[in-house]
Amino acid sequence: MSTLPSYGWNEHFIQSFNAHYTQDLEAARVISIQGFKHILITETGVAEAQLAGALLHSREQEAYPKVGDWVLVKRYEEEGIIIDTLPRINELSRKAPGTNSARQVLAVNIDAALIVQGLDRDFNPMRLQRYLHQIVQCGIRPIVVLNKSDLVHDPETYRQQVLKLGYHCPVVLTSALYPTQQQDWTSQYLLPQHTYILLGSSGVGKSTLLNGLLGYQRMEEGATSTANHKGRHTTTTRQLVQLPNGSLLIDAPGMRELGITEEAGSTGIPHPLIEQLAIRCRFADCSHQHEPGCAVLEAMRQGDLPELVYRSYSKLLREQYHFQASVADKRRNERQFGKMAKQVAKHRKDRKY
Repeated sequence: MSTLPSYGWNEHFIQSFNAHYTQDLEAARVISIQGFKHILITETGVAEAQLAGALLHSREQEAYPKVGDWVLVKRYEEEGIIIDTLPRINELSRKAPGTNSARQVLAVNIDAALIVQGLDRDFNPMRLQRYLHQIVQCGIRPIVVLNKSDLVHDPETYRQQVLKLGYHCPVVLTSALYPTQQQDWTSQYLLPQHTYILLGSSGVGKSTLLNGLLGYQRMEEGATSTANHKGRHTTTTRQLVQLPNGSLLIDAPGMRELGITEEAGSTGIPHPLIEQLAIRCRFADCSHQHEPGCAVLEAMRQGDLPELVYRSYSKLLREQYHFQASVADKRRNERQFGKMAKQVAKHRKDRKY
């Protein structure tokens, strides 16, 4: 019996595969990437593969196979060669760390993202809104998991703060130390053959959560630094694992930086509260920053829109504009370089050297 359906092989990918199918190719899913080696799940189990040279040199970095991708593989004795990737349902991305304006794809083909924050020191609504924004504009459903609820006096007040952000997503209060609590929410939100990704800063308890969901200690649990109260990385690479209930979970390393990008098909900063109010703005292209007759600014002045939500929205908007400008500059430079290269080639041809 094929193992592929249990790893998310569905009608979308079957149709794409049939369109590319040849007898010597098989479908597989990337479950981990270790340097140049790709670990795949195939019809017969786990296998290793490398990228075909033609694929490696014909694409941008973000188009290379990522964890969660379905790929076309050609077998050569013990090793496979990845020939191509099947069209993705979605991509979870961020701005590449540092000053680079590049877009970095973290994982693909995800049904929902579990955003974990710890209620001991990590809880930060503005950072959470950043995660929510990026995940929503990537076309992925967010689920907020507030971990370490046993360490605060009134955990419900934290849940209410998340609900006030206005994203209308599930918000789970839990403690990774109590397995019965994990069963309560995972049975509701983690479905068999669906793919989820575990996101959050280091030290929020992601590894402890994953160990609890698996039922055994697969990940080493990291301590929190006493010097800066920041967690230490225990996950260093993204890896897709199958949970006992049949759902699939990608465990991602802790991220200290989640830069905002602009995703294809998205317009502005998607936020349910802002979008509802924007309909009443005087100008259709209102930026909600200074225009007269702005319903968003008026709602904030009246207290109907939380100031925290608006301040975070404005900051994300500025970051997105900066990312757009950086990408536009990069493309302009590439066009200018291409034009110059053609001129040089023509000049050499005309001069015959």
